[in-house]
Amino acid sequence: MKYQSLALAATTFLTCASAFPRMDAEQLKAYNEASKRSAEPAACPYAKREAEAAADPSCPFAKIANKFKRSTFNAEQQHIRTDGEYAFVPPNFQSGDQRGPCPGLNALANHGYLPHSGVADMQTIIKATNEVYGMSLDLGGFLAVYGTVFDGNPLSTSPGYSIGGPSKDSQNILNGVGLLGTPSGLSGSHNKYESDVSPTRADLYLTGNNFHNVKDRFVDYYYALKENTPAPEQYTALAPFHAQRYEESLMSNPYFFYSPFAGILVSPAGYSFPPRMMANHSEEYPEGYLSRETFSTFFGVDTHESQNPQDFEVKQGWERIPDNWYKRPINDEFSIPDFLLDVLQHAEYDPRLLSFGGNTNGVNTFAGLDIGDLTGGVLNFANLLDPNNLLCVALQIAEAAAPDVLGSLYTDVKKAMTPLTDKVTQLLAGKGCPQLQKINSELFEKYPGYTESYGSYAGFSEIGTDPVDGVLEGVTGVLGGLIPTGQKV
Repeated sequence: MKYQSLALAATTFLTCASAFPRMDAEQLKAYNEASKRSAEPAACPYAKREAEAAADPSCPFAKIANKFKRSTFNAEQQHIRTDGEYAFVPPNFQSGDQRGPCPGLNALANHGYLPHSGVADMQTIIKATNEVYGMSLDLGGFLAVYGTVFDGNPLSTSPGYSIGGPSKDSQNILNGVGLLGTPSGLSGSHNKYESDVSPTRADLYLTGNNFHNVKDRFVDYYYALKENTPAPEQYTALAPFHAQRYEESLMSNPYFFYSPFAGILVSPAGYSFPPRMMANHSEEYPEGYLSRETFSTFFGVDTHESQNPQDFEVKQGWERIPDNWYKRPINDEFSIPDFLLDVLQHAEYDPRLLSFGGNTNGVNTFAGLDIGDLTGGVLNFANLLDPNNLLCVALQIAEAAAPDVLGSLYTDVKKAMTPLTDKVTQLLAGKGCPQLQKINSELFEKYPGYTESYGSYAGFSEIGTDPVDGVLEGVTGVLGGLIPTGQKV
């Protein structure tokens, strides 16, 4: 049912895309051509099955989402402990604890569901995100594998990664052979995992810091959350805020870059994951409700029980799970199909959210990247509008780009890529994806946001260097950072 609804979502997106002509000419042309084809039965195999919703002329994403089975609440099954061994313990940055751009992972480390150091093996990360947040094993498994290959050490006997920056624990725990230098962690994963257009973090090349919670950006998200509203509807209502963040990056960041994977599929997680997996569930809200209080707790912000943002205090790395918090129902985990539906839903509001490319000559100089040129004609832009192909395109491009990205990190790139290759093969099995063998990565060279060196951004302050003496040796231009200076040097 989820994949059927996802296919319908793509169809309704096609019928609405031309209402948002804010893309470059070639991309808009592709949308319009695909929109015409969507009227043909062969192009929309689920339209007849979902005739009632497909006939609605108003782009009915909320209607589609509501066709999923209604959630039921079970307090005993859904309660998450925050006491005893899972009591909140703030990070000790002086001793080298790592916290990074993902508030959900930071909270897991602060409560002992992940190692308090912030460096964890892949299986522990998959288990924690599943048991605490109700993230499905397909989604959690892929994100853990991807993070390990690009930001950790897949060659270790215990593969995993740092949820923040480089760490001595990365060397001790992830001590595989064939690794050149030290794993960068999520904080050093710009354009690989972390991306511009974050809801609460700054664009890296504007501030030199892509992992601290920025108070003004947090406040915008705080007020964008619709109160006393079920979580699915809260997510729908965040679309204007999401589009606003995209516009801000476009208009303020000369290095703005929206990559095929980190941009289109990872950046939207910052808008989707909080209402989908941080919402508190109850008899009143079996589908969840993300109150502003719960949101603040998960993002490490002490409001001091004030409604005045001037009183809000951001405590970096102090993300925590609220007491008396209940996760998603056991039989309704948040999966890859659910997430793809979310991506398409916000793209229906602003199609630019499916447009990869970046600024080329200062702010507001966005140039879209032709997917046909990038893939040698194997894929085309209309592929993005089919839900299965959206996954095919993003995962295959990420996989095809990996050798270029990983070549300076591993002595045996093919071996290092094995977990990613296996996972992509598993996820795309039976989806009839066009087979992509390689991409023309030279096309990325025209984007300053792609070519800019991480090494020109300070990742450590002087008080943060002692715990990691020697860690940066061998790192090629990636400074994740424990405590940022926020300065370009």
